[in-house]
Amino acid sequence: MSALNDTSVIFDLDGTLVDSEPNYFEAGRQLLAEQGVTDFTWQDHETYVGISTQETLARWKELYGLSTPLPELLADKNRRYLELARTSTRVYPQMAAFVELLHEAGVPMAVASGSSRAAIEAILAGTGLDAYLKTFVSADQVARGKPAPDVFLAAAELLGAGPERCVVLEDAVPGALAAKAAGMRCVAIPYVPAQADDPAFAAADLLVRGGQAEFSARAVVDWLAGR
Repeated sequence: MSALNDTSVIFDLDGTLVDSEPNYFEAGRQLLAEQGVTDFTWQDHETYVGISTQETLARWKELYGLSTPLPELLADKNRRYLELARTSTRVYPQMAAFVELLHEAGVPMAVASGSSRAAIEAILAGTGLDAYLKTFVSADQVARGKPAPDVFLAAAELLGAGPERCVVLEDAVPGALAAKAAGMRCVAIPYVPAQADDPAFAAADLLVRGGQAEFSARAVVDWLAGR
């Protein structure tokens, strides 16, 4: 594992470490239904994967003509999501194994997410990942969300690692673009495997084309170690 000594790993959270998208979909579906929008589908939701909650809601205000102020919508969506996140968030098994392998190897790790700090804390605590992942940055804490590099650069700073030493794991196109904009290596695990041919994923240093179904903790540790 010695080849890993000069590497820091930064994880996206939603759709990368945990399968939280069903919770985001349900929270959004409930919010929109209350606002009179009753035809929001999973296919609609997939177009917002990787985009921060605040930006998603800003788009919804415009698209659906919502009159409720953005801060109120944000508080409503976060409240609904947190209720779901605390009780029903599933960690991808190979991601859990990957985190444990990196922890054993002494690799510094952080989470950089478009979710709120409260959501990140709730998910890490609820899944037990907080035993390994104690450093995290929310998009709320930086000027620009993904695809801007801000959240990844902030995470690297907290880890005391230069961008060139960081490897980002991402499931969404905006995150893959953000990793490259930050000057970091990127392991792409598309949440929507049909998007694997997107140029942002094609530019990744390692592309797991089949998404989580094909992700192997041991294989990616070996790749990081240069084996």
